[in-house]
Amino acid sequence: MSAHVPPGWPAQVHPPGTDRFEDTAMAWLLELVPPEYRRYGVLRRYPLTLARMARHHVAASVEAAREGFRTARVDLGALVPPHGIDAVMDTYRREGARLVALQEAIALVETAMRAIADPDDPAHRRPFTPKL
Repeated sequence: MSAHVPPGWPAQVHPPGTDRFEDTAMAWLLELVPPEYRRYGVLRRYPLTLARMARHHVAASVEAAREGFRTARVDLGALVPPHGIDAVMDTYRREGARLVALQEAIALVETAMRAIADPDDPAHRRPFTPKL
């Protein structure tokens, strides 16, 4: 892939405008949502619906990680030794950073999908501009 993509673009997704962009985007997005979502044909027929659901799913995970981080010491303090609490906090920090980066990658892919979704409808068209 020689096309330029913005920082944070997922390695598994081909750049917008290439032949496999939509296929690789769909496969990547399906990996981010619960497996049960594969049952719903609407998510394959309208890839933007899948991107939207993935965005909401990961946003909920980010919020859950933040809540877990805020409450871990109080909730686990009497049950887990201090070194265990420290390890849990480190896990929340790492996972939170991963989830936030994932959230940003989904936004990039969704923006690119919107740019090609319906070129005749200006309400759904947002130009994709790589930011290097």
